[in-house]
Amino acid sequence: MSEGPLYLGFDLSTQQLKAIVIQSDLSVVSSAKVDFDGDFGTKYGIKKGVQVNEAEGEVFAPVAMWLEALDLVLQRLQEANTPLNRIRGISGSCQQHGSVYWSREAERLLAELQAEAQRGKLVDQLKGAFSHPYAPNWQDHSTQAECDKFDEALGTAERLAQVTGSAAHHRFTGTQIMRLRRKLPDMYASTSRISLVSSFLASIFIGSVAPMDISDVCGMNLWDIPSNTWSETLLTLAGGGSAEGASDLKSKLGEVRLDGGGSMGKISPYFVSKYGFSPDCEIAPFTGDNPATILALPLRPLDAIVSLGTSTTFLMITPVYKPDPSYHFFNHPTTRGQYMFMLCYKNGGLAREKVRDSLPSATNSSDPWETFNSHALSTPPLDVSSPETDKAKLGLYFYLPEIVPNISAGTWRYECSAADGSGLREVNQPWPVEKDARIIVESQALSMRLRSQKLVSTPPSTLSGTSSSSALPAQPRRIYLVGGGSLNPAIAQIMGDVLGGVDGVYKLDVGGNACALGGAYKAVWAFERRDETETFDELIGKRWKEEGAIQKVDEGYKRGVFEGYGNVLGAFGDMEERVLEVARNK
Repeated sequence: MSEGPLYLGFDLSTQQLKAIVIQSDLSVVSSAKVDFDGDFGTKYGIKKGVQVNEAEGEVFAPVAMWLEALDLVLQRLQEANTPLNRIRGISGSCQQHGSVYWSREAERLLAELQAEAQRGKLVDQLKGAFSHPYAPNWQDHSTQAECDKFDEALGTAERLAQVTGSAAHHRFTGTQIMRLRRKLPDMYASTSRISLVSSFLASIFIGSVAPMDISDVCGMNLWDIPSNTWSETLLTLAGGGSAEGASDLKSKLGEVRLDGGGSMGKISPYFVSKYGFSPDCEIAPFTGDNPATILALPLRPLDAIVSLGTSTTFLMITPVYKPDPSYHFFNHPTTRGQYMFMLCYKNGGLAREKVRDSLPSATNSSDPWETFNSHALSTPPLDVSSPETDKAKLGLYFYLPEIVPNISAGTWRYECSAADGSGLREVNQPWPVEKDARIIVESQALSMRLRSQKLVSTPPSTLSGTSSSSALPAQPRRIYLVGGGSLNPAIAQIMGDVLGGVDGVYKLDVGGNACALGGAYKAVWAFERRDETETFDELIGKRWKEEGAIQKVDEGYKRGVFEGYGNVLGAFGDMEERVLEVARNK
């Protein structure tokens, strides 16, 4: 390892806090993590990182736990002999849509953080810094009434998406603020500032409430993306219906930092004294976990990322702003004039685990996915062995109320003609549970394909034996898998079957560390760019080495198989519409 500067990236996700240290050449030096259930589950009464109030559909996390986790992950880096004194810059990613509510004492307490033993850890010193002890989680589904009002505020859900990049969603911060202001008026009145989880973590490091990031702010239904400013109409709605309420909320939210790079300030003395950071270490803006995922590698046009974590997300970069209520557009976290297209599903990894756990366990196997994978790969696409006689099987597996489509929890099974999707009908008797292993993965991938089809085009091909790109249907060029599910070969193959990927399906070697790595890359760019005109892709693209960084896990596009899924894509959309009629989230 050279003696040059190091950069630290974080990922504060639903279930873990990860930290990764890299050099200027992007090579990894050290990493550490805290597992919330394993390290703090008993103390905070959490399961999979959150607490749940089933009666109201609330899902939330204790902010104090995150403070304890930050001290613990830095302690673990220190114990691994990581040279923290050489870290020049810090950035990172955090779960999107969560919000943290600061008290009127917050700025003073942040500024006075000290490392002396008698002062205690972060959780002790910041005990009075919060007006609300909990942060709503992206799985929260308590805000349907507020979502309805947001969709109505600008006339239609389509108009709301045009302005904010998305229709109204349960997890989005604007609806969460509106509900908490109504439910906990005293708490709201005593709140001096509201942070997203990303700006919350940055605030701890700089010892002052940090501004929100230009990309993460788009996950609030409050930011007017085309105008690059807060929407006064939506601030008025969330703030209580008056101009005074809008002004008060705007003050609580603060200014948004338009530049994703540069420094927001030097690191707090607390971290210098306690962990040996250099006092010259600087903090760049933190962003959301989904924007950070796209920073984990230099994406080309038509490349797509599928993040297979607790939730499942589908991400692409585009210079064209084409919002629609069925998906999300965000500002790019580093590059002005670029946008991030995103689909986000609550029923991702947790849903796949539910199906896995319903299957009989393999004997004498240390791999909990062995049975699931065996059934997934032994079942033919759509469970069609003979297209002339077999019906295609389609299903929706929503163990949590889903976001897109806006359907309540439940499981639905349908079948249709494999040739053209005709004859769609609900199945009265569930098929054997073993079939669900493949069909749940197909279902998740079909939803991504359905909603991204207008954004893909016929790609150039490196496929051997393909004479011209005109012979190929529209699809992504490459598909990159990240997150815990990226390590699963059956999931990788089925994703390639459904989504294509003319140049193949790849996983990042860091797998579940993609968000933290994207944060670390962001720190390198933030402090080593020659000026504000050098883009993230320019700087990182020169240093990022494909060899050793990614691994091809599936061939992607398979002629005939891809087209077979296309035959039932319309039927899949029709199935969603039928279920929406009877099971829309209320």
